[in-house]
Amino acid sequence: MTMIEAIRDAMDVKLADDRQVIIFGEDVGYFGGVFRCTAGLQKKYGVERVFDTPINESAIVGMAVGMAAQGMRPCVEVQFADYVYPAYDQISQEAARLRQRSNQQFTCPLVIRMPTGGGIYGGQTHSQSPEALFTHVAGLKVIVPATPYDAKGLLIAAIEDPDPVIFLEPKRIYNGPFYGHGTGEAVGWASRPEGEVPAGHYVVEIGKAAIRREGAAITILAYGTMVFIAEEAVRRTGIDAEVIDLRSLLPLDLDTIAASVKKTGRCVVVHEATRTSGFGAELIAEVQEACFWHLKTPIVRLTGWDAPYPLANEWDYFPSPERLARALTQAMED
Repeated sequence: MTMIEAIRDAMDVKLADDRQVIIFGEDVGYFGGVFRCTAGLQKKYGVERVFDTPINESAIVGMAVGMAAQGMRPCVEVQFADYVYPAYDQISQEAARLRQRSNQQFTCPLVIRMPTGGGIYGGQTHSQSPEALFTHVAGLKVIVPATPYDAKGLLIAAIEDPDPVIFLEPKRIYNGPFYGHGTGEAVGWASRPEGEVPAGHYVVEIGKAAIRREGAAITILAYGTMVFIAEEAVRRTGIDAEVIDLRSLLPLDLDTIAASVKKTGRCVVVHEATRTSGFGAELIAEVQEACFWHLKTPIVRLTGWDAPYPLANEWDYFPSPERLARALTQAMED
């Protein structure tokens, strides 16, 4: 499956399994979503279970919070992560705090799906990576899958979770490989974003990272599309790097991270979002606190640029295999 197919399959499994699960958002019903993640689900389960909403993100999430408080399990789509800002109040002030502010009388089993990141020439309003805005909010879980297998298993786990989950889907790997700007050449892993996905129900545990490549020389911490960028940079440099796919940003699997960095003594953090106050800063702080006496060199951070998202120069904005290869070489030489 591609990631789109795996995400659709996860929702299909839960719609069939639990009558309290409902899907709604802008264009997710009749049309099947702008990226086709919900294609066919309304026809299969009816307009009461899978339905369209007005273009009003605050209303979408606010309605979902109320439904979740009454025992339903809404899985809503914000059409692009860039559109989530009107709903940030509902997410941070209502969904994330409902369990604590009600003294456990209410919970909020809500999933908010959002396509995130660039790669489709969407410009400034269709390409942002706002994960750090949500990892700052206590009471949320934040997921970024990198493979179809993880996308399905993590989404099922998220729908079954008793608390709100932000589920960020890297759109650049929705349909398989992506290509470098102007080259038409895949970046060395053309078949990787597609993968075997079991039929039926299974879960991937939230809060557990995956070691995508074992190594002894340096640790690379990545998530989403950057996992594949990391693997390609390792292939190009030949450095014996350990590549860790975080999968879950909140809660964070610090045990796996610390064990790897203590083994290698070096660490590179990479993400697509802007540098300043990005999630990489939190990763560096956590690694520094947990592994200070094991570090042989300073931790290296590779990110998107601190600038409004460029349309014409999109592929220069991304952390590329070339940029990451240089960062790895620098970290090994320091």
